[in-house]
Amino acid sequence: MQRILVVEDDLDIQELLKNFLQEVGYEIVLAGDGVEACSAFLAEPFDLVLLDVMLPKMNGFAVCELIRKQSQAPIIMLTALSGEEEQIRGLDLQVDDYITKPFSMPILIRKIAAVLRRSGGLRENEHKTIVYQNLVLDCDDYTAAVDGVVYKLTQRELEVLKELLTHQGRILTRQNFLDRLWRYDFYGDERVVDTHIKNLRKKLGIDFIRTIRGVGYKIDKEH
Repeated sequence: MQRILVVEDDLDIQELLKNFLQEVGYEIVLAGDGVEACSAFLAEPFDLVLLDVMLPKMNGFAVCELIRKQSQAPIIMLTALSGEEEQIRGLDLQVDDYITKPFSMPILIRKIAAVLRRSGGLRENEHKTIVYQNLVLDCDDYTAAVDGVVYKLTQRELEVLKELLTHQGRILTRQNFLDRLWRYDFYGDERVVDTHIKNLRKKLGIDFIRTIRGVGYKIDKEH
């Protein structure tokens, strides 16, 4: 099921959008202000963002700019601002479509479907980022965001964390890490893995990497 983040501060419109979009088969997550929208987007992947411009705390243009720094996920702006200047600004920020209020729900639904078709309906984040609890790992940018705070990772830190996240529920031994990441060019102490785990825990302030004493490391599978 394709997932849409609906960002709208008017509760009546929010509820209207939620009901109509769920009825045609989308999974909906709601955000009532710009800050909440950014937190929701960083926390999990979405197929499309339906974004109002006039929002409390952070306007839709600022939200769009932040999203575009993280992802090329499709964005449709939904707003009462119908002026050419506002529309040009939205298009300059690489929004995929711009719909003014009042709008026709059937037309909105068709525009959403068209944008999703053009994007292939794929969650780009699933290919380039990995989400786990409050962490978003960006494999292209070598960064990890924890509660929205972004940290730069070394290549090896990224590889170690990615290995754990893509094998949730499985215990990985030090030798597993060495075989997959260091391969044949490593002749040192296998405790180098411990050092990278320690650095990740300290840098990111995370506690979900479990030490399995005498064996290796594990991240529990997210339910």
